[in-house]
Amino acid sequence: MAVPARGDHDARRRDVSQAVWEVLAAGGFGGLTLRAVAARMGASTGLLTHYFPSKKALMRYALEVAHEHTQVLDRFPAEGEGLPGLRAALLDVMPLTAESAARNRVWVSFWDAALGDDELAAAELRRYERWRGMLRPHVDAALRRGQLPADADPDDVVATAAGFGHGLVVQALFDPARFPPQRQVKLVDDFVALLAARRRRGPHPTG
Repeated sequence: MAVPARGDHDARRRDVSQAVWEVLAAGGFGGLTLRAVAARMGASTGLLTHYFPSKKALMRYALEVAHEHTQVLDRFPAEGEGLPGLRAALLDVMPLTAESAARNRVWVSFWDAALGDDELAAAELRRYERWRGMLRPHVDAALRRGQLPADADPDDVVATAAGFGHGLVVQALFDPARFPPQRQVKLVDDFVALLAARRRRGPHPTG
């Protein structure tokens, strides 16, 4: 049997990647099967077993594809360091467009699979660690610039911001009429303003 040329192999791999993403965007990880990917490509499942000998192998590859699509998103410009940068980083993950909503649906759909599989759970943990790692420099800068209380714990601020961000994402995905893009932006602005207000208020009086 002839060995496919490298160019043919790379082109086929790109076709597979596109089909995997289309399946994810349409039905999330719950709808990800060799049959569904093959149908998107107009190919046989036998062809795909050359790339994915198991469902787990397909899931691993789908994670890579989803991560690649997340990396190429347009970033919000930050209007300064510290809290303005944190604001931009939070807006980056909001489902403000049809494309960003599709990306978020893909990741939310992955939670179910990750909760039932140690390897996938570890992959999801690493993803959260990466996101918190992206938020941390903005929080550190906000502390240096006096935009947060001097005694604020940066880990706690990062965790709070991450929790707020993903909580708003989930609400917007399930109730887009109540959480349209303009309200998402306002809520992010309100959250950042509350962080800044803690610095202005200072410690609570005692006695």
